[in-house]
Amino acid sequence: MSVDAVMHTEFPAGYVVFFGTDGKVIMTPQSFEHSSTIKSMQIDSLSLGRHAKTASDVYIDFPADENSAPDFAILREDAQREGKRYGFEDVLLIAEVVSVSSARKDYDDCTAKYGRYGIPIYLVVDPYAAEVVVHTQPTGSGYIAAHTHKYGSGKLPIELADGRTYTLDLDELPRPEADAR
Repeated sequence: MSVDAVMHTEFPAGYVVFFGTDGKVIMTPQSFEHSSTIKSMQIDSLSLGRHAKTASDVYIDFPADENSAPDFAILREDAQREGKRYGFEDVLLIAEVVSVSSARKDYDDCTAKYGRYGIPIYLVVDPYAAEVVVHTQPTGSGYIAAHTHKYGSGKLPIELADGRTYTLDLDELPRPEADAR
């Protein structure tokens, strides 16, 4: 699908549309679990200050047209926009919330991409597995370290590269209802 065709396509309401570097267009339905999980992470970010630079579903510039609009991101406090967007160099943490149709992208593709660009911390937040995978120590092909934390296991302090601590409350992350899968 050409860029021009994509720009003039009307996608169904209730879907998030992703454009992969391999030319694929991925449509993912927005779910209550997805939205509620992002909201929970945003609430937890208030401990960084009411005006901390966080974003949800906002494009961040990456090289080679691999721009991303992560589900949740924390930026350095001194981050400056270049044009309308922030650059990947300003990102301290990115979190992607797994949807049924996005699991491979979130667990594999995004892990490789965010590691390649040196994002210090990448979280895979999976409501269906009821776990959060914290990736640290980025490399050219992903991350050296990955630690899994189960929902319901208390507060998870995450030390950011700028010295602040983001605390994710694993007890408050929403779980899908039985028929939501």
